[in-house]
Amino acid sequence: MKHTGIIQGFVHQYDNPVQYRLKLDGEAILANEWIGKTIRISTLGRMKCIYCGRSIKKTYNNGYCYPCFTKLPENDLCIVKPHECHYHLGTCRDPEWGEAHCMIPHYVYLALSSGVKVGLTRKNNEKKRWVDQGAIRAIPIAEVPTRKIAGELEVYLTQYVADKTDWRKMLKGEVELVDLLELREEIYNYFLEEYKPYILKEDEWMDFAYPILEQIQKVKAYNLDKQPVIEDRLIGIKGQYFIFENGVLNVRKYCGYEVEVSE
Repeated sequence: MKHTGIIQGFVHQYDNPVQYRLKLDGEAILANEWIGKTIRISTLGRMKCIYCGRSIKKTYNNGYCYPCFTKLPENDLCIVKPHECHYHLGTCRDPEWGEAHCMIPHYVYLALSSGVKVGLTRKNNEKKRWVDQGAIRAIPIAEVPTRKIAGELEVYLTQYVADKTDWRKMLKGEVELVDLLELREEIYNYFLEEYKPYILKEDEWMDFAYPILEQIQKVKAYNLDKQPVIEDRLIGIKGQYFIFENGVLNVRKYCGYEVEVSE
């Protein structure tokens, strides 16, 4: 087995367990089949922007060249701080993109990844979002009309629920179990009047199982910039990570890197 290309991240199929495919250029390779095997990931010394394809010496925001990082709307600060969306001010980097991605229904949700967290995602994108975060269970608690409102509600709720995942605990499977339905009802008591019309009462949550052969005991992050060749036994995949016996690799972090993957 040998595959070469520019890392473009994972795509998922929501089976039990989740099926992961590694995107290298235009090829999406089933990575679950590598679990239990020793695989070798070698960087080839080249990088390309995952948007425009230009050759670069450094990536920005997980795979972009500097011009795309500074000009594309998906790289604006409001993507990581949705409550600071400035579409209504007429200053969006690309208003058409904003209409398609931000001025549409969004969910605010509760998820279990390391502990319980609050987050937001576009409606119909929730499965990808939850798997990317390594959540084992998640449930939407509100549906709002725009990304900005979702961001404002998320920020408001952080006084009651964390909005961060401890990635080390997530990868080790150290999840603090919480009854999401019970917590959701408790949180509704704190909703301001302006948010109450957006409350969701469905009792359906989603559970996710990940392809993990054995739990890693000590989490050490591999760094392809400092260690251009990784050769280790793959024991699982979760969130954005390959989990090896002796370390983990954040695949998203190295989008834009040209690599060779082999057994």
